[in-house]
This record gives sequence, structure tokens and C-alpha cells, in this order.
Amino acid sequence: MTHPSQTTPSQAASPGGGGAPIDTVEHAAATPDMPQPWRELGLKEDEYQHIREILGRRPTGAELAMYSVMWSEHCSYKSSKLHIKRQFGAKTTPAMRERLMVGIGENAGVVDIGDGWAVTFKIESHNHPSFVEPYQGAATGVGGIVRDIMAMGARPVAVMDQLRFGRIDHPDTARVVHGVVGGIGGYGNCLGLANIGGETVFDPSYQGNPLVNATCLGVLRHEDLHLANASGAGNLVVMFGARTGGDGIGGASVLASETFESDGPSKRPSVQVGDPFQEKVLIECCLELFAAGVVEGISDFGAAGLSCATSELAAAGDGGMRVDLDKVLLRDPTLTPEEILMSESQERMMAVVSPANWPAFELIARKWEVEYAPVGVVTEDERLRIDYRGQRVVDVDPKTVAHDSPMYDRPYTRPAWQDALQADSPDKLPRPAADADLAATVVQLIESPNLCSRAWITDQYDRYVQGNTALAMPDDAGVVRVDEATGLGVALATDGNGRYTKLDPRAGAQQALAEAYRNVATVGAEPLAVSDCLNFGSPESPSSMWQLVTAMEGLADACLSLGVPVTGGNVSLYNETGEPGRIDSAIHPTPVVGVLGVLDSVARATPSGWNSGGLVVYLLGSSAAELGGSAWADVIHGHLGGVPPAVDLDAERTLAKVLIGASRQGLAMAAHDLSEGGLAIALAEACLRYGVGASVSLDLLTERYALTPFEALFSESQARSLIAVAPGSAGRLVELAAESGCPAVRLGETGGDTLSVSYPGGSFNLPLGELREASKATLPRYFA
Repeated sequence: MTHPSQTTPSQAASPGGGGAPIDTVEHAAATPDMPQPWRELGLKEDEYQHIREILGRRPTGAELAMYSVMWSEHCSYKSSKLHIKRQFGAKTTPAMRERLMVGIGENAGVVDIGDGWAVTFKIESHNHPSFVEPYQGAATGVGGIVRDIMAMGARPVAVMDQLRFGRIDHPDTARVVHGVVGGIGGYGNCLGLANIGGETVFDPSYQGNPLVNATCLGVLRHEDLHLANASGAGNLVVMFGARTGGDGIGGASVLASETFESDGPSKRPSVQVGDPFQEKVLIECCLELFAAGVVEGISDFGAAGLSCATSELAAAGDGGMRVDLDKVLLRDPTLTPEEILMSESQERMMAVVSPANWPAFELIARKWEVEYAPVGVVTEDERLRIDYRGQRVVDVDPKTVAHDSPMYDRPYTRPAWQDALQADSPDKLPRPAADADLAATVVQLIESPNLCSRAWITDQYDRYVQGNTALAMPDDAGVVRVDEATGLGVALATDGNGRYTKLDPRAGAQQALAEAYRNVATVGAEPLAVSDCLNFGSPESPSSMWQLVTAMEGLADACLSLGVPVTGGNVSLYNETGEPGRIDSAIHPTPVVGVLGVLDSVARATPSGWNSGGLVVYLLGSSAAELGGSAWADVIHGHLGGVPPAVDLDAERTLAKVLIGASRQGLAMAAHDLSEGGLAIALAEACLRYGVGASVSLDLLTERYALTPFEALFSESQARSLIAVAPGSAGRLVELAAESGCPAVRLGETGGDTLSVSYPGGSFNLPLGELREASKATLPRYFA
């Protein structure tokens, strides 16, 4: 349905109030000294002067708003894109690109998984909105990442979420947790997308700045891949989906609330408002438009709304664009041209349609009852021109808006407190030694906020909708079937450890990649590609900038070593609430890394726990006494100091080879990686997965690596995994590990309803009922 004439913004209040003149291009040229609110819009003085130099005059109000949002940190990556190019661009080899169909720079990365199938996936952040209004902030975070996947021509099939909250017992944490979890579940469940995994972390560093990262996975045939650009002079530029309202202005777009009038029908929130039912219809409409071949390209509306969609489409095309704001479908007729351009109303898409295909486009949109309106046309020249009430309010080169933002090489220095933090080793902390104390420590860890059961959260999500989920939380990776005929599927895991990264940004970023890589291999999938979300403090703080740059270098080097390319992602900065540069001012630097892997058949996906007795349990990988940044130090002593576990990417690659080989050869009945909490928590989780116990001995482990029982249980050495095999397959597993050079230590057997652990000089038994009760009670205690 094209919009009715009465919904045009002909009654809109112009900038400065109802009777003020429209700030046209002609007016801007004639009034060079008119004061403008560039500072309130987040621009620096030199940036504002650069805009004037580009245009050869002062910008109009609409142009100033466009530049300010598109040049914001959120949209332009002006503090990080130099390092993105230096690291991820320069360190991606031709071999790493072999299966990469689309990489950094598009809406989402696309990877060839074989048999003519491809998958697209990406992680994005919605951190600040989710603190201001947790439900809508989280919900629209899911909606936004889903539209990125749609724009590539893919069908979204699954989502994941990576959440960081403040201290679990803080008075404000429940507000944020309930809102965020409700928003993710409410939006994702209504879309019919399986939520297959993620993370939830509680830490005081996130108290005033929670992290809400969202991941979406989509599938498509190779021939269905589409890239967004505005090409073909005379083609129509069409907005379709939800109408444009005042919500979102002042959110990610950094528009100050006092810049535009707010005396319309309702107070306009800085956080967008989502409608998952509108989005569900939009998904189906977009897929049919692509399948019918009636669109030249489709783009979602990014954080800058219409400013983003028009400038990016025009900049990526072979010409320009002319847009008429009077044709935009509005929910609020009082919107000014600046507000129409900056609105972040959700569930909107933009398409480029040839005149010949216009009738077919209309038929499909009407079928799905999606509103639409042609708002412009592609032009031959390389200009973006926007009119309002018949007057020109924007006349710019779109590349200067979308691509040519400032690129800063900001100063960065190692924090003055970093050496002292690393010198504060956990080695001096009291350690349990008696049997009862060791057993009690296991229980304390399994009931701690960051290691307890996530069932209270994940049970609010639909993990199996669409019927293609093979594995989901609490397994090590989510596994989704792509091809029903062959069983071809993909695995996806996301990980991050802010404590490790605070101690050593390079190692912490590499460990995030290593753990996600390991988790994908643990379920039997071959790791192929990476997406990341880099959550850090203010880039204007040399300390926070050092953390970001050091982490990016480490992550890029690790991707190169493991041969997995970064396909895209997100950088979220200014995540801090205190005085810049202080040790406690910013969040823990938190690079979240997602790894995608492929399985030839999801039927052989390996679960994280054993479901029968009589299996033989091995520990793969080398162990050492490594407790810096550990869960034990945190839970028992509230301590953060020392250095994180050593990174050994060769060992990670070797371990992955064994795990994938064991899966392909039908040896692995269960496998579970070791990470936070070490061997003790890995054993407990593997037992609790299906309620089957185990009897293990640490004698060989402690002897081989000269460890105490405490170190064997709670060290967090990386590149390790449990694996359970049938007795008849144990010999072949040992051979496979030896062929690859991967250490393997036999621990014991599965069975019973108790986790029994023996070691030189002692033993303890933990009934699974006690462990389960301890693990499951924590989150409901605070939030139910």
C-alpha cells in the first residue's frame, strides 16, 4: 500500500518550531555565520569545520544531522577502523578467503559451507539502549541483527545472545536482567528463531554499563546472495515495512534531546520500540522479493535511520539518489526533516526497484500486508539530494557521509596500573587441601553466578522452533541443520572473558577466539570463520585505547594462526561510567568472539555430557597450574590479578583435530571443553547434562604434570577437553591423539548418580542431586 496523501509531513514542524523557515541548501549558503548545534550533536570542532570544507558552505540542519550521526563512533568506527584495516584486513590470507564469499564491510559476512549452501552470521551490540530501557533495548538489538542477515538474501534461522550484567545482588541488576531477558525472548520467540546459545556474566564492572550483544545466523543458496547498492539510473528507491516515528532519536544516533522539538503527540524515547510481528512479516516479504527477482538490492535501516540507508546505498552504487521526504510514511506528522532522517524506528527496509518490476513489487508487498512507498529515484550523478516540501534540504556527495568520516590514530599507552595488577598473583591466596574443603569448593563454584545453571534464562527462549536445532544450550555450541536431505549443518559458539582481557588484552582476546574455536570443534564441527564484537571503554582514554588496540592485534594474529577469517562484527566503545583512565572506570575490556563451523551431518554432533554409564572418560590436552583470573580466585577470594592462562594456538589446533576426528569416526559419545572453573566444573557439567555420574581418578594427571589435587581440579589451562568413548573405542582414541601429538590422560568411567573424585591421599563424592540443586537455585533466588 502506498501511503495516503494525508500522511505526508506537510504539516511537520520545521527546525526551531512551527513557523520557523526551512533550512534549505540555498539558505545555508546565504547564512554562513548562523550558529549551529554541532557540539550538541556529538561533533568535534575540527569535524564541523571539515564538513564546511567538504560542502563549501555551512551544512543545512538536515545535512548537519546526517553527518553527525554517520560520523559518530557508533556508525563510522572512526577510532577503530584504522586498526581494523591494519589487523583484520592485512592479516587475512588468500587461503583464509577460500570459503569467504562476503567479508568485512557488508551487512554481514557470508561463508560457503558446501553443496551450494552458504551461511551468514554477525554479532552486534545494543549496550547503552539496554541499560536505559532494557526490554526494548534488547528486543530491538535482536531485530536489528536479524535485518542485517535478511539484507544478504538469507533466511534467519537462529540467534544467540552474549550478556554482561552488574553484580548479581545489586539493587538495579534485577531491573536490567528481567528487561533484557524478556526482550530477547519476546522478540526472538515471536520471530520463530531458535535461540541456540550464548553467555551470561555478572561482574561489578558492568554495573552501570551492561553489555547486550546479539548474534544471528542465516542460511541461503549461493545464487540467492545479494549485496545492497543503488544502481541503475531511473530505478525507484522504496521504503517498506513499519512507518517512521520519533522513537530512537537521541539513541545510537547521538542526537541531543534538545536539538529537535519534543512537544509532538508523545515524548519521543531515545530507545527504539520494536514490533516482532511486523518483522516476521517483513522477513517473509523480503525473501519473496528476492526469490521473485524484483529488487536490485535491499538494505536495512542502520543506527542512523534514513540517513544511513540513503547514503550507504548511494555510496555503494554507480550513481546518486534523489529522495523526497514528503513521500515517507509517518506515524507522527509533526516530525521535522531532521527527525525523519534520524529516526531509528524499527522494522523498516529500503529497496531499489526497476520501473519494470514495480507492479510485481507491489503485488508481493500487498500479499504480506506490508506498507510501502517510493520515496526517491536513482540518478546518474554522484550526489545525494533530499527535498522537503519542495525545497532542497540535502545536497551532498554520499561517500563523504557514509565512507569518508574522520579516521583517528588515537594515542594509546599501557595503563600505569597494569604491572601492579599482573604482579598481584593468586599464588598467595589460601587453597583448600582437605577432602571436604575441595568438595565444598566445587559446590561453591557450581552455584556461583557465572557458573550456575542458565536454565532460568534459556527456558524463556525457544531453542527448537523450526525443527532444525541439533544442539543448543547448555551444549558447547549450538548446532543447526541446514540441509534436511543430507544433514549438512553448522555449529556456532561465542565466548569472551573480560577478566582475562583485563589482565592481558592480547591473551584475553586470543583466549576468547580459542575457546569459541574449541567449542565448535568439541561438537565435531570444522571451524571456518569468525565474527566479533569488541566492547571497550572510551577511545579518548589512552588506557582504554591501548586495551582495544592490543586486543585487536592479538585477535588478528590468532585468527591468522588458526586460519579462520574475521567476516565482520562490531566495535562498541565508550562503555564506561567513571573517570577515564582509572583501573575501575571502564568495563572489563570484553572482546566477544563467535566461531562458525561446519558438519557434514548434524546427526553426529557431539553433546557436552554423557547419557549412559560404562563410557571411558579421557582428558585431552596439557595441564599446568594456571589460576590467574580464574573462577576460583573470583568466587572464593574476590580476587583479580596475575596473568591469565598461557595461549597455545598450536595446541588448540591439535586438540580440534582430535575432537573432529573422534566425531567423524564415531568415537565421541560426549565431549566438553575446559574453561572457567577448570576440570572440576567441566566434570560436574558433563555429569549434570543428562544426570549420569562418573568416577574419576586424578592420579595420572597429578603425576604427569606435577600438580596438587587442587591445581588439577581448578586450574584453567586452555586447549583441553573431556571426551567420553565406549570401552571398545578407547584404544582408537588414544591412537588418534598420539598421531596428532595431543596428550590424553584416562580419568575414569561414567555411571551412577554421583561424581566421585579420587587423587593421591584422598577422595570425595558429590551426589548429582546436590550439585543440580546448587546449580539451578542461584538465578531463581535472585530473579524468579
